[in-house]
Amino acid sequence: MKLAVLGAGAVGRSVADLAGEYGHEVTALADSTSAAVDSEGIDVAAALAEKDEAGRVGSAAPEDALDTEYDALVEATPTTLGDAEPGFGHVRAALEADHHVVLANKGPVAERYADLRELERDSEGRVRFEATVGGAIPVLSTVESYGPDTISAARGVLNGTANFVLSRMAAEGLGYEHVLAEAQDLGVAEADPSFDVNGTDAALKCVILANVLGDREYSLDDAEVEGIAELPGNALELAGEDGRTVRLIGEATPEGVRVGPRLVPENGTLAVSGTRNIVQLETDHAGRLNLSGRGAGGPETATAVLADVNRLGD
Repeated sequence: MKLAVLGAGAVGRSVADLAGEYGHEVTALADSTSAAVDSEGIDVAAALAEKDEAGRVGSAAPEDALDTEYDALVEATPTTLGDAEPGFGHVRAALEADHHVVLANKGPVAERYADLRELERDSEGRVRFEATVGGAIPVLSTVESYGPDTISAARGVLNGTANFVLSRMAAEGLGYEHVLAEAQDLGVAEADPSFDVNGTDAALKCVILANVLGDREYSLDDAEVEGIAELPGNALELAGEDGRTVRLIGEATPEGVRVGPRLVPENGTLAVSGTRNIVQLETDHAGRLNLSGRGAGGPETATAVLADVNRLGD
């Protein structure tokens, strides 16, 4: 397939870089100020080198990426809340032109799910968004394979930054601020980590799961969210004395969406360490499924994007 990739951050770069290995061709790559565009296929290596050296991927305008020849739009711009723009506008333009859309951007799926599905119904294109939940972990494709109606709930650890902080605090007896600074030094946490540590990122993923599983539209406003920044300093120590630990757990159940610090068995399935994610699916006939792996990262998330592109070609 020919791909137009919007977003040249870690995920967009990795999608462009790996597309050829999956048998696809990149005809456009855009960042917020520029684009490289060629209907016959851009030179991805040259575009990424120009991004590193000059801060741009090409000489075209970003909007030119949507006007070139492509089969599927890969929307990998940063997630925004509320109206989910500009990502939602990019999706609208692609679907109205009867192109497929693959999302790494969580905003359109979490904040405007009904609008997204309405656009898809009126288009010859299809929408896929495996990469919006759990990075490389095939959560949504598993739900699709089993059938949403056969899965009653989903829960798990869905943010690597928060999990790194909590698991380091528990293992080393260190304070929150110390571990957060360490995570930032290692590149595990952003300079502004609030999206991760306040539970917003995990909540968006749970909202997406609830939208896929349920028969109503959820958004972030419908979620009950608590982060880890206010977790008492002795909470992990006290939990450890009882053979338990604390993880930021997100849940999508018939009762709604909740995210917050929860006590879990110290050696239990949900006590994944470091930046790993895990999702548990409660099924009607197959019991509990545990899906675990790398929940973030450019190449890891790009594999989910490109798997979706492959499914569109089936």
